[in-house]
Amino acid sequence: MSQKLRLGVNIDHVATVRNARGGTYPDPVRAALLAADAGADGITAHLREDRRHITDDDIARLTEQLTIPLNLEMAATDEMLAIALKHRPHAVCIVPEKREERTTEGGIDAAGLHDRLQPMVAELTAAGSRVSLFIEPDARQIDAALRLGAPVVELHTGLYCELDGPARAEELRRLSDAAALAAKNGIEVHAGHGLTFDNVAPVAAIPQVVELNIGHFLIGEAIFIGLADSIRRMRAAMDVAR
Repeated sequence: MSQKLRLGVNIDHVATVRNARGGTYPDPVRAALLAADAGADGITAHLREDRRHITDDDIARLTEQLTIPLNLEMAATDEMLAIALKHRPHAVCIVPEKREERTTEGGIDAAGLHDRLQPMVAELTAAGSRVSLFIEPDARQIDAALRLGAPVVELHTGLYCELDGPARAEELRRLSDAAALAAKNGIEVHAGHGLTFDNVAPVAAIPQVVELNIGHFLIGEAIFIGLADSIRRMRAAMDVAR
């Protein structure tokens, strides 16, 4: 497949650094605009219940200032639904969220939460946002996404990134099989979580994956080589793999 693989840059952890001092610097919106100039195809921001990094004001400013798509990550709560319906971002990715976790630990149980998710997917779609479900690479979850009418799934790559050797190869096979199944059923496939320069190529090479969302690593690497160069290097690695 020759289709260019899109790169979504998650700017959450620019806000993490800002909030460590309680001020306004560094500004995640400035990082988002810089990312766009460096070749990002979209910006991802996770508005968490506890506002540990991205804030409501950040979402408002991103909505106003971005010229590339905004992907709002959110938990399946009434509060977050209301915020998404107010701002109507290009995309909304529904993710699991636990207050005590340091980062998202896995995919949402779309099958088990069908009754909760169905009206949310319908409302967000009616408002013009493209709904994505952040799921494990599992046939049951893909079937649930199909029944919910979600046009996009984002496959959780965290386990793949944590493993090595034969175990990593097996998880990559699961990701590939899940991507093929989703695409066969008309669902667009994204992937993300834990991807780095060293492990991105095999995931980027999965032909049905059309977008990778990468954040923590790019922001961390920016400390050493700058955000623009970090994004350009990831973009190049994805293109070579493709």
